[in-house]
Amino acid sequence: MTTILVVVIAVVCLLAGVGIAYLVFKQGLKNKVATIIREAEIEAEVIKKNKMLEVKEKFLNKKSELEKEVQQRNQKIQQAENRLKQRELSLNQRQDELQRRKAEAEAAKANYENQVAACERKKEELDELQRQEIVKLEAISGLSAEEAKERMVESLKEEAKTQAQSYINDIMDDAKMTANKEAKRIVIQTIQRVATETAIENSVTVFHIDSDEIKGRIIGREGRNIRALEAATGVEIVVDDTPEAIVLSAFDPVRREIARLALHQLVTDGRIHPARIEEVVAKVKKQVEEEIIETGKRTTIDLGIHGLHPELIRIIGKMKYRSSYGQNLLQHARETANLCAVMASELGLNPKKAKRAGLLHDIGKVPDEEPEIPHALYGMKLAEKYKEKPDICNAIGAHHDEMEMNSLLAPIVQVCDAISGARPGARREIVEAYIKRLNDLEQLAMTYPGVVKTYAIQAGRELRVIVGADKIDDQQTESLSTEIAKKIQDEMTYPGQVKITVIREIRSVSYAK
Repeated sequence: MTTILVVVIAVVCLLAGVGIAYLVFKQGLKNKVATIIREAEIEAEVIKKNKMLEVKEKFLNKKSELEKEVQQRNQKIQQAENRLKQRELSLNQRQDELQRRKAEAEAAKANYENQVAACERKKEELDELQRQEIVKLEAISGLSAEEAKERMVESLKEEAKTQAQSYINDIMDDAKMTANKEAKRIVIQTIQRVATETAIENSVTVFHIDSDEIKGRIIGREGRNIRALEAATGVEIVVDDTPEAIVLSAFDPVRREIARLALHQLVTDGRIHPARIEEVVAKVKKQVEEEIIETGKRTTIDLGIHGLHPELIRIIGKMKYRSSYGQNLLQHARETANLCAVMASELGLNPKKAKRAGLLHDIGKVPDEEPEIPHALYGMKLAEKYKEKPDICNAIGAHHDEMEMNSLLAPIVQVCDAISGARPGARREIVEAYIKRLNDLEQLAMTYPGVVKTYAIQAGRELRVIVGADKIDDQQTESLSTEIAKKIQDEMTYPGQVKITVIREIRSVSYAK
């Protein structure tokens, strides 16, 4: 019992201690909570004061900025008001100036009207005096004023006509002398500044070989090799007794060049039979075509001509293998182009366009198919086809007077073509045959009645026929050129074309003594 009592007392004491401890802890917790709350309130108050200070500071900054902005706006308004005042002052001054000038103008107008009135009075007085003087002169001379005026006018008219005719004659003589001198200077300077080599082409090419044994291999068994070569190239191959040489004959220089190159490759390789011949000829044709295009490109680059159609470049390259009366066509075209550029520069025209027209003027001579029109017109059609400019096309088509010239390039191309083609050494022709052809031209025209003189000029390209004005009238003159042209065409052989110009003139000669 005692043990139980002790235990109970101990438990009671323990519970009492726990209760006291709880009460103490509770009281301490309350005190701590109160302390935390007070600290939080103090901190909140501090934060509140800081925020209030920040807000106040921002408010003061904004207020300061607004005050500055208002001050700036007030300054601008003040400046605008000052400018308006200045403008108003200026307008007032201008208005005063205008009023002053208006008053001066009115005063000047009144003065002018007074002067005009005075002049009118003076004029009336002078007219009256003139009328009185005329009456006195008519009474003295016995002629009316109109009659005297007519006589004086006739006298002055005759004198003026004589002086004008003399002046016109002087000007025309001076212009002729100056024009001839200037034209000669331009042509001579152009020829002197352009010097090109003259290349002469023939209708045959000689192919040299090392020994005559190769001739038999070229001919082949029963002539099969030479027949295959002629069929593939279109060139006549002449194998005769000429030592170490074979003659290639054809009117087309391109074919001759292909045959020459093919023969060279066949002889060098040593294998000569029909199949090999066809293979080599096809390969050489391709090489020659590439060489033609390369020649055309190199020519245009050398001359500084750009933007040509590829087909025109190929035609220019083909000119290398063509000749006209012994003159290499490409060399002639290059020479004509340079001459045109120099002459155009002397005359103040575009030298690049002139050079382009000069290079293209004979493209009608190397057609892929045979045309039925003259080469100048065919060349013009080619140029139009490949989008050349109208003045260049006209210069190409008109350089032999087969159509009307409508640009300044056309006569330049015509003259430079004649300079290049007709200069000594440019074209090969036996002198005797050349002289005989010109004499025959002149003599043929002299057989017609009324013809006084004939002149073959421009290397036989033009025949000028001078007829007597008292023997042939204008209508017969027109038909005479057609008749002479037809007779020349029927009876003579000549390169290119011949222009017949019939001249009928009346000369009146007087002598002043």
